[in-house]
Amino acid sequence: MPKIEIDLNPTDRITVDAIGQPGQRVFYIQGRKDEEVITLVAEKIQIQTLASGIEDFLGEISRRFPDLPEATGEYDEEAMRIIPPVEPLFRVGELGLAYDSDHDMMVLVAREILAGESDPEEASTVRFWCTRSQMLALGHWGLEVASHGRAICPLCGQPIDPEGHFCPKKNGHKH
Repeated sequence: MPKIEIDLNPTDRITVDAIGQPGQRVFYIQGRKDEEVITLVAEKIQIQTLASGIEDFLGEISRRFPDLPEATGEYDEEAMRIIPPVEPLFRVGELGLAYDSDHDMMVLVAREILAGESDPEEASTVRFWCTRSQMLALGHWGLEVASHGRAICPLCGQPIDPEGHFCPKKNGHKH
């Protein structure tokens, strides 16, 4: 696939979501500008790390620009659901955040993961330009989506499948 560069500036809507049963879910990042909808596949840990990074980055922005109005992280759960059809452009390899103080906009930069020895400069990139409030809502919603996974075993800390799991702390016995 040839290298793609997309800037959704400004993004009308940005969200993350997961489709599938816990333990088999696929996570997505999706943004829209007018009629253009861009969907990317991500890992659960990327969504969780992004949510944490947004909080930290917004704290840094607030310290550097104390006169900015506070961002609100409120969201409507129904409005945060992914829009079908889900046709991902690529699988995310790297996510980054930046801030444009002249326009008071944050940008989420998503770069494609490339196989093997591919040149990193050939990775496709999507930039989602958002308000600080859109980004904070994305972070809050991302943590909510990620928390709907499988229960965690209190003994070994591993996810428990619906049919149970072999727990190393119980010497491999099903739990």
